[in-house]
Amino acid sequence: MSTPKSILKVVLPLLLGVVLVWYSLSQISVSKLIQYFKDADYFWIILGVSLGILSHVCRAYRWLFMAEPLGYRPKFANSFMAVYSAYLINLTIPRAGEVARASILTTYEDVPFDKGFGTIVAERVADTLMLLLIIGIALVLEFEFIYSFFMEKFNPATLLIGGAILLLLVLGLYFFIRRSSSKFALKVKSFVKGLIEGALSIFKMKKKWAFIFYTVFIWVLYLSMFYVTTLALPELGNISLAGVLIGFILASFSIAATNGGIGSFPEAIVIAFTLFNIPEDPSRAFGWIMWSSQTLVIIVLGGLSLIYLPIYNRKKTSV
Repeated sequence: MSTPKSILKVVLPLLLGVVLVWYSLSQISVSKLIQYFKDADYFWIILGVSLGILSHVCRAYRWLFMAEPLGYRPKFANSFMAVYSAYLINLTIPRAGEVARASILTTYEDVPFDKGFGTIVAERVADTLMLLLIIGIALVLEFEFIYSFFMEKFNPATLLIGGAILLLLVLGLYFFIRRSSSKFALKVKSFVKGLIEGALSIFKMKKKWAFIFYTVFIWVLYLSMFYVTTLALPELGNISLAGVLIGFILASFSIAATNGGIGSFPEAIVIAFTLFNIPEDPSRAFGWIMWSSQTLVIIVLGGLSLIYLPIYNRKKTSV
């Protein structure tokens, strides 16, 4: 039975996505957006889509390294189709894709649901650590730009006071969570514990170096996919490394904000790119071009995966 809380978890991201789509399209005429789509260089868009598909191929193959220590040798095809099915389902219900992916592996590869879901959580831990690493690299490589930006936008005294307040809040929250037995504190403790255990489990893996290599390679592909797609629009031809990194980071967070980043993805790009004096129209158009091209592939390959999974495994399902 659905509870109000579970209903809100589904409805709110969808509602936010609809509002952001309306807002985004109110900031640029549909005819102008269509013109950007027509004038785009589709060589770079197709290359970006291809890199995206390759990243998901690597993700599916990487999961095989996690299944082996559990005593299972799943077929790569099932892993690949489970990945795309999960992405498609995430477009409808936030985070339901991970549950569906574990269920698919249980149905067609006899991997117990709890074990399969555990490996997927460990994957998410590795991906979170990679995103944090990219944020760290952006801060180091573009420290001067970030520092100058905040110095221009905010008074140094305000930043100092704000930083001190933030530090006190973080320390206060840390000691509160450490000593508290409230529901919120227990959830945070459980999340942090799971994050640490998931990260450590990677190093206990038999093929840990292969797993780490594929994890890094997947995120290199993500960054490359983002960068090459910017080349589709001449207005973004001179975008800096800082612009690419900041744009990629904000776009990554936007995907968690709404279902698959609908509405939030283009606006996250606008926020990032306008920091580098790139006009809003090409920034917003790029956001829509990249989001729609990647989402179209997920819909097509995810839909085909859901259809073909029982056909590919018909011998197993007929037993």
